[in-house]
Amino acid sequence: MRRRDLIAFVGAASVLASFAAAAQQPKMPTIGVLVVGSPASERFWRLFQQDMRELGYIEGRNVRYEFRSDAGQTSQLPSLAEELVRLKVDLIVAWFTPAALAARQATHQIPIVMALVGNPVETGLVASVAQPGGNITGMAAIGAELAGKLVDVVREVIPAARRIAALANVPDPFSKPFLQRIESDGAAAGVMINPVMIHGNAELDAAFSALDQKPPDALIVQPSLPIRRVAELALRYRVPAVSFIRDFADQGGLLSYGSDEADAYRKATVYVDKILKGAKPADLPVQQPTKFELVINLKTAKALGLTVPQSFLIRADEVIE
Repeated sequence: MRRRDLIAFVGAASVLASFAAAAQQPKMPTIGVLVVGSPASERFWRLFQQDMRELGYIEGRNVRYEFRSDAGQTSQLPSLAEELVRLKVDLIVAWFTPAALAARQATHQIPIVMALVGNPVETGLVASVAQPGGNITGMAAIGAELAGKLVDVVREVIPAARRIAALANVPDPFSKPFLQRIESDGAAAGVMINPVMIHGNAELDAAFSALDQKPPDALIVQPSLPIRRVAELALRYRVPAVSFIRDFADQGGLLSYGSDEADAYRKATVYVDKILKGAKPADLPVQQPTKFELVINLKTAKALGLTVPQSFLIRADEVIE
């Protein structure tokens, strides 16, 4: 073989080898992550990535993330979901009900994994828990039931409580079952429930100012609201405020009682892994929380002049001092 032909042959072989190597490399999946802009979403994002690493997914090596937050503007979620669809992500993880609904509206083909979404059947996200159908599955939060349970929790901490306000995030469809359950459980307990409807974050200051005219004994907060701001206002107006997301107590709320979020996010990543490996969302039943967590902010209790019963403190999974 002539030298020139040999060089050409070697060059062609190298190109073919490069194409073959590229063809053998598996496609790196891209995961879209869509969240409601709350301080609690930061904890979700940190734990989610940590759980994915434990399953062997390393960002930049064998997975890519496209993270999108509405930054507190729920109206932005549909356009953010559409952007993820245009990017042709392989899967969307949605944190909280408004994000999941926006993702579902944007696509019926791309798999969607819910991360703690309240009442997914009632809000129309899935057909049923056992057989979700369509392209959505994941972790449900026992939200409405827990909202009602918080009425009992408040009365344990503040036995004299007879008037409880419920701060509802109207743009979030979960606000309806949230309020219905609180009002139902409140009526059964002989407690007056005062719904406070929030249509946008700008209304929060005015809402607390109005509450101050006739202060409630306690306040139950829907977790898709900007909980850091709510906790600050509750402390300023000296209103004992509770919610069922852990970050609320961390941010200065009196207490939180709800799903063990770390456990829920871990289970959501397992579903992400299964779907990336070929499972269909319709074949994966929606999971519900089995572990719950009670967190009390004793520093806030003292600032409010509340004495938390010792029996209640003993039951707490964590006491923030």
